[in-house]
Amino acid sequence: MGIRKRGSFALLLVVAAALILVAGVRLALASRASDNRASDQAKISAVLTAQQTAWNRGDVDAFIVGYWESPELTFSGSGGIARGFSGVRERYHRNYPDRAAMGELAFSDLEFRFLAPDAALVLGHWHLKRETKGDIGGVFSLVWQRFPDGWKIVHDHTSSVDGM
Repeated sequence: MGIRKRGSFALLLVVAAALILVAGVRLALASRASDNRASDQAKISAVLTAQQTAWNRGDVDAFIVGYWESPELTFSGSGGIARGFSGVRERYHRNYPDRAAMGELAFSDLEFRFLAPDAALVLGHWHLKRETKGDIGGVFSLVWQRFPDGWKIVHDHTSSVDGM
């Protein structure tokens, strides 16, 4: 083999090795991201489960612990937009003044979309089984952000849908 051919072959081997290395690193990073997303999904699901449990025991204040305690928190619904943690808390207390109005909450059909390492969108259905006021349900979209103390809802858009 001539010097020129050996040089070309060596260059080809170096390029092939570099491509294999890059592909391996990308695969490892994708695997780690997937593992992190599964862990983050489990953490968000745990917050939703804690909210459902708090609601079903009639504890609105424990329910809203899943929300970001900030004046920048927003909630959009049929009654308009509630702003700030205290505004969202007041909205829940006003709309659900007692255990009968609260009923039994169930979340279902959850869809998770991670928008960034520290941001997620969760879509789903909600249903309230109520003895005296009748059942109601609907859909929600929750924007989540990861904070040092865990995942919190930073925006909630909830709508009721007839027949759900």
